[in-house]
Amino acid sequence: MPTILDTSATAPPPTATQALQLVAADMQAVDGVIRARLGSDVPLVGQVAHYIIGSGGKRVRPALLLLACGALGCTDARRHTLAAVVEFIHTATLLHDDVVDESTLRRGRDTANQVFGNAASVLVGDFLYSRAFQMMVDCGDMRIMRVLADATNVIAEGEVLQLMNMHDAALDEAAYLRVIRAKTAKLFEASARLAALLAGADERTEALCATYGQALGAAFQIVDDVLDYEGDAAELGKNLGDDLREGKVTLPVICALRRCAPHEAALIRDAIEQGGGDRLDEIVAIVRTSGGLAEARAHAAAEAQRAIDAAQALTTGNDAQRERYREALLQLAAQLLSRRS
Repeated sequence: MPTILDTSATAPPPTATQALQLVAADMQAVDGVIRARLGSDVPLVGQVAHYIIGSGGKRVRPALLLLACGALGCTDARRHTLAAVVEFIHTATLLHDDVVDESTLRRGRDTANQVFGNAASVLVGDFLYSRAFQMMVDCGDMRIMRVLADATNVIAEGEVLQLMNMHDAALDEAAYLRVIRAKTAKLFEASARLAALLAGADERTEALCATYGQALGAAFQIVDDVLDYEGDAAELGKNLGDDLREGKVTLPVICALRRCAPHEAALIRDAIEQGGGDRLDEIVAIVRTSGGLAEARAHAAAEAQRAIDAAQALTTGNDAQRERYREALLQLAAQLLSRRS
């Protein structure tokens, strides 16, 4: 059986749409929870929150929680609330990220900080965090609260680590992976783990779900970083090369620095340390021709395979419905490498 790393496999990759169709009705219920819980007596809170929540996005994290619930045969009504909690936490991080990174474009629209200002974005991000914690308390399960509280704390640590690493041309792969496993993969991990808790699953199943989520999140972020150098701005809905302009060192650059000529490495290091995008086209060409993108994609493929291995190890009790959801988890991991946005 070919793996995701087997380049001889010629079948077209499955799409996220196919995988997510299974939870389409559940996602509508989640959207209803989101709309109901965005309410505030302060008009600006609602305006900013609705702006960022309504700006699109793949909603991968809540969908992951719902797919994992399906694979475990869990129909606990709290799954919709927790999926909304996960989306609120993610949205809060986006609001704060865009302020820290001074971003101007996300999902093809002006960022909230561009429209409403930095102060409003930060404070509404705080509102979403606090509303998420109100909702998780309503679920009445200390294990669930611990998973989400720990995840939120680790995400914040990841943000600080990334800030400390800005403009550091000596950043290595281990330091990069530490950041993305905290900043991005931790919420994926928590989303899948929550499904196991709702299902009352055993420790082995919970560990497999957590591994699947962590690996999927790491692969997702690596591919996102690759697309910053080879994607299409219209498809991505953000400015290409933003990472380099901000002095952010990602895996494609780390790989390229190991492979390129000394004078090319000097150019990249100078761009990282000084920031800005004056010679962005040259640097993008170096990252591509050096094999940096291909090596980074291989790392993403390895993480995606790790997710697939974990999902394949989940037992479904020969239940056809649960097997459909498990297959969707496999599809979700397999399609990551072909995504363009």
